[in-house]
Amino acid sequence: MEDNLIPANIMIADRHFRIKVEPADEETVRHSIRIINDKVMEFKKTFPGKDMQDYVSMVLIWFATEFKAEATSSMDAGTVMEKLNQLEAIIDTELG
Repeated sequence: MEDNLIPANIMIADRHFRIKVEPADEETVRHSIRIINDKVMEFKKTFPGKDMQDYVSMVLIWFATEFKAEATSSMDAGTVMEKLNQLEAIIDTELG
């Protein structure tokens, strides 16, 4: 499994890292890093004078909150679809 990993040089908050990723995941990883670095810059403009670790921590909290919000909304959508399917089955039974 590790044979097909490719090396990638990334930079997060002015620090360089060398990681290995699946070729199919490389673009997703790079996109995520772009988002992280953009958020770091946004927080630097909003809260000047903080330490870089503070900005990375703020981004981490933001990312975790966004992830939870997306998981909750997709869970709600799944529940709604399930209820709609149940209603459709009831209507089909009554009409048929």
